[in-house]
Amino acid sequence: MRALKMATAGVALAGSLFVSGLAAAPAEAVVNQAGLINVALNDVNVLNDVNVGIAAEVAAELCNVKVGPVAVLGQAVDTTGKTETVCKTAQGPVELTQA
Repeated sequence: MRALKMATAGVALAGSLFVSGLAAAPAEAVVNQAGLINVALNDVNVLNDVNVGIAAEVAAELCNVKVGPVAVLGQAVDTTGKTETVCKTAQGPVELTQA
């Protein structure tokens, strides 16, 4: 009888720990979006939610400019949330926006 009580108590404890773990999961699942921006050409999103470095490389290629200054611009967009135009092409402006 004692073994049955101990087993029941063990199952109850394990179940309560399992349920408390499930309750904590959503708070731990929050994803930090820092460092992600978007690249758009005119009204078309070229890249969404990408690392600033990748966005800078693509925007620099579209604008035929060096990556360094575009990366600095991308960091500013990520920090301030302000949309920045990298250049204007025949197809329209290449813009960086915060994700």
